[in-house]
Amino acid sequence: MPKSSIYDSRFFIEYFYSSNQDFLKRLKEDLRSVKDRKVSTVTIHEIYRIDLEREGRDVAKTRSETVRRSFDVINVDYQTAVNSAEIRKKHRIPIADSIIAATAKIHRCPVVTDDPHFQKIEGIKTRWYTNT
Repeated sequence: MPKSSIYDSRFFIEYFYSSNQDFLKRLKEDLRSVKDRKVSTVTIHEIYRIDLEREGRDVAKTRSETVRRSFDVINVDYQTAVNSAEIRKKHRIPIADSIIAATAKIHRCPVVTDDPHFQKIEGIKTRWYTNT
């Protein structure tokens, strides 16, 4: 297991909404095994928005605060913005994915995701667990 990882929004969607208990157990084991857990502010935005729509403001606030306390939250700074724009232009991917990819490159850590956008970006490693 790597020392550090950046977690994509899709990890949290599965973590908060998966009904597969075996899969959820593997996701929890991943969190326990990675010492330096990172998350982009754009992921916080996405998680908050999804929770707001599905379960309301109280759940959205509670979950986003839990993530903030449990992860190193990485802000979008100038270098991340510039790198993200380059990645987005080259690979034609959504802005959130390009920001997360740029953050992963800058911090030299893999992205925990099942999103295929990340797999086509050179220099980005991904990790995922099968939901079976």
